[in-house]
Amino acid sequence: MNVLIRPAKPTEAKILSELALRSKAHWGYDADFLDACKDELTVDVGEVAQRRALVADGDGHVLGFTTLEGEPPTGVLGMMFVEPRAIGRGIGRLLFEHTLAAGRELGFARLTIDADPNAEPFYRAMGATRRGTTPSGSIAGRVLPRLVITIQR
Repeated sequence: MNVLIRPAKPTEAKILSELALRSKAHWGYDADFLDACKDELTVDVGEVAQRRALVADGDGHVLGFTTLEGEPPTGVLGMMFVEPRAIGRGIGRLLFEHTLAAGRELGFARLTIDADPNAEPFYRAMGATRRGTTPSGSIAGRVLPRLVITIQR
């Protein structure tokens, strides 16, 4: 399968939101947890370009996406989700590398990542380092690992 990393289209906002929920569910979270995350995992049509969303397009199917948010020099990898059936096939690595390259082109020196605890090992394997924790935006009392990655020039 050929995978193309490209800017997301505003018309794909619903597809991205649904993918984010499926990807989050992959880690075994229950329906109440997913419902509490729904607003945070929703991408609105008007946000696609603003959040610099990139998609991994595999033969016309969205297999994953990222968002690159904020302004240089420090940005945020706001969202990164891979279609559950595509996890482990290199889609995440490809998306992550392209997001870093896009950040470099825009003048970012580093990105912060408030990661799902299940995703922390992936980000660390990509070179991110843990810099503490941060409260979850959607689940009271939940704490997320905060990671940072320096974008090499």
